[in-house]
Amino acid sequence: MKTQINIRKATDIDRAFIFELSPRLAEVAQLAWHTDEVIQKMQDDYITAMLLKSAVPQITLIAEINAKPYGFIHARSHTDSISGEVCGTIPLLAVLPKAQGQGLGKLLIESVEVWAKELGYRLLHLEVFAKNNKAYSFYQQQGFTAETVHMIKNLN
Repeated sequence: MKTQINIRKATDIDRAFIFELSPRLAEVAQLAWHTDEVIQKMQDDYITAMLLKSAVPQITLIAEINAKPYGFIHARSHTDSISGEVCGTIPLLAVLPKAQGQGLGKLLIESVEVWAKELGYRLLHLEVFAKNNKAYSFYQQQGFTAETVHMIKNLN
């Protein structure tokens, strides 16, 4: 059977799938100074807010293999902290572990790049947790470059 990959806009039906990936997104954060519960709540709260209707341009896309969801990406409008210009940002990208390495993440990013260019954006921004080496390497392969590094010190 031939594998058919499709990228499509998310619908309300996709909520359960997106939340299914929330624990995986929280797990890769690896923030020792926060409890697992705090990280999971942050992730769930972010996804809840992400799925709300907004006046800010945004898009959530689903990557399917043979009509079954295996990944998603969310992008929205963002103001660049250096230039002040409006650009795109990717706050969330997740692919089921069993589908990683099949090109879904790359296709999702390429689809967001098309969306951002259609809106006239010159830049596409994202943040990645420092200890998520796999994602950091993947983003570099997609042409992203570190611009600033957000650092934190645990005082406990």
